[in-house]
Amino acid sequence: MKTLDLQCRCGAIGLRVSGEPVAQFYCHCDDCQNAHGAAYVPEAIYPAQAVEVVRGAPVASAVKTTPRLRCVDCGTHLFAEIASAGLRGVGGFLLPRREFKPQFHVQCRYAVLPVVDDLPHFKGFPASFGGSDEVVDW
Repeated sequence: MKTLDLQCRCGAIGLRVSGEPVAQFYCHCDDCQNAHGAAYVPEAIYPAQAVEVVRGAPVASAVKTTPRLRCVDCGTHLFAEIASAGLRGVGGFLLPRREFKPQFHVQCRYAVLPVVDDLPHFKGFPASFGGSDEVVDW
């Protein structure tokens, strides 16, 4: 089984991620925008039990609705809790460069600006994540 050892920017918090992600995408929702101060966020989604804190003690916070854990020292957002689905969304920026392989964009109805690439751009979520598969056309 594949294992990744990740850490926050200052190294105070260590994560171990086991196995393959369920999905990898860019999220444009207003919750991610507010939490990260960014137009969109790269996310790698794993089963919750596959993401383990192995060093340090992250703090929990929620800007709007999604609980997120971050490093108290450097502020790095480590992962979001998607408890209703038993998943954790690890910040794609924490993964080694070649490990983040986005498959699509989600919540594009909140997009600050169009992102033009070859990936699907869902207005909400794809059907595999309980959405309608409706896409936006930039």
